[in-house]
Amino acid sequence: MIGRLKTFRAGPAGAALDVFAIRIVAAVFAYGAQVLMARLMGRTEYGIFASIWVWIAILGHSSTLGFAQGACRFLPADQARGDLAHVRGFLIGGAWVTGASACVVACLGLALVWMQGTLLDGPYGGPLLLAALVLPLFTLQDYFEGVARSQNWAVLAIAPPYLLRQGLIMAAMLGAVTIGAPAEAWVAVACTLAATGIALAIQASLLILRLRAVLPSEIPRYRWRAWLRACLPIAAADLAHSAFNMIDVVILSMLMPPMAVGLYFVATRIQQFVPFVHYAASAATAQRFAAIHASGDAEGLKRFVCAQARLTFAATVTVGLIIVAAGPFLLAMFGPEFGGSFPLLAVLIAGNVGASLFGPGEDLLTMIDGERLSAGITLAMLAFAALLCVGLIPSMGVMGAAIAMALATTLRGVGMALAAFLVHGIVTPAFPFSGRACS
Repeated sequence: MIGRLKTFRAGPAGAALDVFAIRIVAAVFAYGAQVLMARLMGRTEYGIFASIWVWIAILGHSSTLGFAQGACRFLPADQARGDLAHVRGFLIGGAWVTGASACVVACLGLALVWMQGTLLDGPYGGPLLLAALVLPLFTLQDYFEGVARSQNWAVLAIAPPYLLRQGLIMAAMLGAVTIGAPAEAWVAVACTLAATGIALAIQASLLILRLRAVLPSEIPRYRWRAWLRACLPIAAADLAHSAFNMIDVVILSMLMPPMAVGLYFVATRIQQFVPFVHYAASAATAQRFAAIHASGDAEGLKRFVCAQARLTFAATVTVGLIIVAAGPFLLAMFGPEFGGSFPLLAVLIAGNVGASLFGPGEDLLTMIDGERLSAGITLAMLAFAALLCVGLIPSMGVMGAAIAMALATTLRGVGMALAAFLVHGIVTPAFPFSGRACS
C-alpha cells in the first residue's frame, strides 16, 4: 500500500494533485484578495486596479513569445535525446528573449498611453506607470514556471507565482493601509510590484540550484529558427487565450454600466476555481506528451491521453458542483448586492464542464507539432466569443456575456479535440462519441 502511494505521488497523477492543491489554495488567496481590495478600495479604485491587472496578465503571458510553453516542448525532448547543449541554450536564450520582449512591450504600451493623451493625467496614470515595471517581472516568472514544469517540478513551477506572490500581495496591501497609505489603485499596483519581485527572486534562485544539480556543464548551442518557428505560434495562442478569457469583461465594460461589470466580474472570480482542474492536469502532463512522443511510443501516448481526459473531466464536474453549491455563500462575502451573480456563475461553470468533456486536445497540439493550428482555433474562438458578446449583451445584459462565453468555451474544446484527431489520430474526448473509444 505504501509502495503504491509512493508511485502515485511520484507519477503524473501525484504531480497533478500537487498542482491542483496549490492552485486551489492560491485561488482561495486570490478570492480573499478580491474581497479585501473591493472592500478597502471601493468600487471605483477597485475597478481601476482590476483593469490594470487584466492587462498585466494578458500582456505578461504573451510577452514570453511562447518560450514558456516551448520549454515544456523542447527541453524534455532534448533531454530524452541527451542533447544537453541545446537544453542549456534554450534555458539561457529563452530567459534573455523573455525579459527583452517584456521590456519592449512595456515601453510600447507606455508610448501608446502617452500618445492617447489623457490616461496618464487621470487616475490611471500612477497605476499604469507602476504596471510597466510589473510586466517584465511577471513575464520572467511565467517563463520560469514553464521551465520548472518541463522538469516535472510542479510545486516549484506553481507555488511561487500563484501562492507566494498572491499571499505577498495581500500582506503588502494590508500592511500599506495599516501604516497609513491610501487604499487606492496605485498603492495596490505598487504592492503587486513588490510581491512579484520577491516571488520571482525566490523562484529563480531555487530553479537555478535544481537545474545545476541535474544538468552537467555544457557549452550552450542555439537553434533560434526552430525555436521561434514553434514558439511564436504558441505566443499567438497565448495572447489569444488570455484575450479569450477576458473578452467578455472588456466588451461588457464598453456596453454596460460599472455596476453590471462588477456583478459579472465577481462571478468570473469565483468561477476561476473550475478551470484550475485543467490547468493542474496540463501542468503535470503536457510536457509528458512531448517526451512520450519523442520516445516513439504511440500506443502509450494514446493510453496516457485517455486516462488524463477521463480523470480531468471527473475532477472538473466534481469541482464545478462544489462551487455551484457554495456559490451563494461565496457571493455573499462580496456583499448582498452581488447575489444576482449566481445564475451567471452557474452558466460559466457549465461552459467549463462542457469544454473538459473533449479532453487535452490543446495540449497535444501545442506539444506535438500542432501549435499553429491550436493558435488558429483559439483566434477563431476569440472572434466568435467577441461577436456573441456584442450580439447578446445589448438584449440580455450580463447573462448574454455568460452564455456567449459558455458556448465559445465549449466549442473551443470541440475544435481542439477534432484538430488533435485529424493531426495525430488520437481520440481525446473523455467519452468518445464514435466507435473508436480510447483505451
